[in-house]
Amino acid sequence: MRLINNIQQAGRISGLLLLLMLGANTLQAQVNGEEKLGAWYMYFGMNQVAERWSIHTEAQFRFYETTDSFNQMLLRTGANYHISDEAIATFGYAYIDTDPTFEGDEALLNKITEHRIFQQFILKNTVSRFAFEHRYRWEQRFLNFDGPTETQHRARYRLQVTYPLGDTFFLNWYDEVFLNLQGNIFGQNRLYLALGAKLSPTLSVQAGYLKNHFSTAHYDRLQLGVFFNPDLRRKQATP
Repeated sequence: MRLINNIQQAGRISGLLLLLMLGANTLQAQVNGEEKLGAWYMYFGMNQVAERWSIHTEAQFRFYETTDSFNQMLLRTGANYHISDEAIATFGYAYIDTDPTFEGDEALLNKITEHRIFQQFILKNTVSRFAFEHRYRWEQRFLNFDGPTETQHRARYRLQVTYPLGDTFFLNWYDEVFLNLQGNIFGQNRLYLALGAKLSPTLSVQAGYLKNHFSTAHYDRLQLGVFFNPDLRRKQATP
């Protein structure tokens, strides 16, 4: 009889612990917006200014929800040196303004601003109709946590694959891993799939889905990107 009572008591305790864990997970999701379907709206440009030089321009606006609840603004630029058609080296700078929590006006107390310097190397190759791009990036991050400051270093690697669906449409997929060079080594992982359309030789758009994994949270994000790459070199007039 005592054994049965002990088993019943253990079962009640286990059930209570399970409810507490589920409640804690639900509360955490409500605090950080993990249960929301968010969106990233993005612009990317690579503008040729010389035979081997181009300028990278980028703006991203990220939301916890598709059109509401600001999460992050990212502005990035850089100078690209085209070693060849298959290899590009970049040195650049980014400014990031982040609301790290999903708490309305109270989150202003947790605001993070960041100045970032990065070095990047891209290698491209093709296999049949598949276009592969390997992107290696090293970042030096200077963060301001609304008062306290911190310097962090991070390494990133992204494998991207593009497959044409004709002259206009294409599929784009990538997976990118972020590795911290201090503290916990795993930073995040981004898995992305999109349908793109090439509207002109210099303009394309992509609409896709991103699964963003952190060590303590997982986010689902829609993405809409515009890619505009005009050649800014002066054309010599034909005599």
